[in-house]
Amino acid sequence: MNRFDTHEVFNQASVFAGVNLFACDPALREGLAREAGGWAAPGLAQLGARLGSAAVAELARLANEFSPRLVNFDRNGRRIDEIEFHPAWHELMGMLIGSGAHSLPWEGVQPGAQVARAAAYLLFGQVENGTQCPVTMTYAAVPALRQNPAIAAHWLPKILSREYDPRSLPVEQKRGALVGMGMTEKQGGTDVRANTTRATPLDPHSARARFGGEGEGAWSIVGHKWFFSVPQSDAHLILAQTDEGGSAGLSCFFVPRFLPDGSRNAIRVQRLKNKLGNRSSASSEVEFCDAVGWMIGKEGRGIPTILEMGSHTRLDCVLGSAGIMRAALCHALHHARGRSAFGRPLAQQPLMQNVLADLALESEAATAFSLRLARCFDQMGDPAAGPAQALLARILTPAGKYWICKRGPGFGAEAMEVMGGNGYVEDGPLARLYREFPVNSIWEGSGNVMCLDVLRAAAKGPAMRDVLEAELALAAGRDARFDAHAARLLDGLAAAAQDEFGARRLAEGLVLAVQAGLLLRHAPDYVADAFVASRIAREPGGAFGRLPDGVDSEAILGRALVEAP
Repeated sequence: MNRFDTHEVFNQASVFAGVNLFACDPALREGLAREAGGWAAPGLAQLGARLGSAAVAELARLANEFSPRLVNFDRNGRRIDEIEFHPAWHELMGMLIGSGAHSLPWEGVQPGAQVARAAAYLLFGQVENGTQCPVTMTYAAVPALRQNPAIAAHWLPKILSREYDPRSLPVEQKRGALVGMGMTEKQGGTDVRANTTRATPLDPHSARARFGGEGEGAWSIVGHKWFFSVPQSDAHLILAQTDEGGSAGLSCFFVPRFLPDGSRNAIRVQRLKNKLGNRSSASSEVEFCDAVGWMIGKEGRGIPTILEMGSHTRLDCVLGSAGIMRAALCHALHHARGRSAFGRPLAQQPLMQNVLADLALESEAATAFSLRLARCFDQMGDPAAGPAQALLARILTPAGKYWICKRGPGFGAEAMEVMGGNGYVEDGPLARLYREFPVNSIWEGSGNVMCLDVLRAAAKGPAMRDVLEAELALAAGRDARFDAHAARLLDGLAAAAQDEFGARRLAEGLVLAVQAGLLLRHAPDYVADAFVASRIAREPGGAFGRLPDGVDSEAILGRALVEAP
């Protein structure tokens, strides 16, 4: 060493890369198999290897460092409202679309397709989250679009295509299409009934003269959207009032980017949102200047129509948060195994083991819950399953979106603290992952909105109580603490459904009960016992690292991340 080489770099953990994200996660593999998605394991193993590579991690970094740019006009002054992305964005989008992350459940492949897709989404969530936004909305739009057979027949072949085509062209000229969504306005936000955007029917003769047969049922739309997601999408679902007095209520409209005559629709992108996280993806503010749209569903029933899309996006919020949790855990645990302090690796120090094992329990429970919820979605249309799974999804979707998404920011901060300054800087992924957590709590209904929805679901009476009791009964008799929690929850359900002030406690208790039941039935005893002791026997608390004495932290951490020696 010459005198200008002041030190040698050592005691630094290696970069967490070159890892098969599917193979290193026993909880994911086991959950996939038990929820009827095991047939997808070979493909997911290939996907996990690809997503865990250093090359894909670099794509994620680039897509976020070079965020999208709005170009309102071309060089000759024509209004184009194009969004420019870094090539890394397009490569990541191609991977997602190519994997069927937007289409698998709608392709009619076989039972368990929602679960298989959920597992893939958990893997993608560990890598880059902005690209999941357009894919989620495209996936979620399919049930709503099927309410208009003409639009479905024309658009679904392109929407379900596994070819990603980012070109700005009429849909007839494209190999694949994306769908976005616009609901909120400046004055209302979550209160979409306050929307002022209005739609009026186009004159049938002039519409047919302009668009031919496709002009049938066209409407003119004037107004704005304060959050208009993924403005580069080929079409959006929006809400608008359909009469001057507003008495008819809101209706749902399909608004394509290009009209049947090949012209650009009058959707003016005002600016892109300068967001805390999710920076690789474009969110925008728009004005509709006599834009043209077609109604989806019945007039005045726009909220129920678009909420069918919303229930699927809420599922993806749960999956997205669980995926980011898994990523943060892996980076933190890998770091703790590779870095020493005070003479031994961080991962061997008791207090650090408590923190890491607590994070590992949270992550495994989130994964188990996510896959179970996806199984509910799989069985909704299965006559053999009856209405029970749809009812269970009705209450667990908003409850899960509340609790799992709410746990995310604290989880991310704790994982970052494990890595110290190495986690806080932008050179690694932890800072980006930390910024990604809040969007899943806010998007598609914030925490309070979700908990109020839980109350509406709980108020459905004995039928809802029965499906919850049947789910929790599967784990009955395995742990007295769990049995007592389940009994209190079920006995108090009717009263809790009337208690808006305590709605968050109900949502939390529901999710913890289902998570504990799943772990008691399917996870190793040392995982289930530690979860029940730290979340059921007492409240989880506001910080991680509060596991009680007697927990087998080393076994939990050995299961949490299986790395090659």
